[in-house]
Amino acid sequence: MSDALGGSQPAFEQIVRRYQRPVISVIVRMTGDRTQAEDLAQETFVKAFRSLKSFDSTRRLSSWLFRIAHNTTLDALRRLKPEVVELEDLSEGDPRRDPAAPAAPDPLEQAALGAALNRSLLSLRPDYRAAIALRYDQQLPFDEIGQILGVPEVTARTYVHRARKELARSLASLGWTPSR
Repeated sequence: MSDALGGSQPAFEQIVRRYQRPVISVIVRMTGDRTQAEDLAQETFVKAFRSLKSFDSTRRLSSWLFRIAHNTTLDALRRLKPEVVELEDLSEGDPRRDPAAPAAPDPLEQAALGAALNRSLLSLRPDYRAAIALRYDQQLPFDEIGQILGVPEVTARTYVHRARKELARSLASLGWTPSR
């Protein structure tokens, strides 16, 4: 780590290899586009390399990288116009759950639920998407999510709570209801 902080490119490449997948994962959740996420992850690591001297070694490297990724992604999202999704496109295939369905998951149903979840995630505001991705994809604690998003811990908890409620509402509107 100290070699990377000193500007060693090979040492920084190890950091990139270690954090590339998690950073891309968070960005994909925020953008919904793998190709764009890979480009933004590359931009994130370039910014991180250029800013190594400003890294506070008393903090976690992952939090610092996720914060750069979050800000880079928000900047990119602000430059883009949001994609408009037609209501007819959302209801294709009628993915309603059958209460009498067997306990074993149906691969087609899981794929339909995954697609509905991705659509619902993209309907969230970017901070909510980031909070959900950091909490459930990266399994980060709320205090670290707050640091990454630049908000107090209680706000990070609120973001996750509100995002979950909006996701549930969105999925219910698409015909998905929680199984009891």
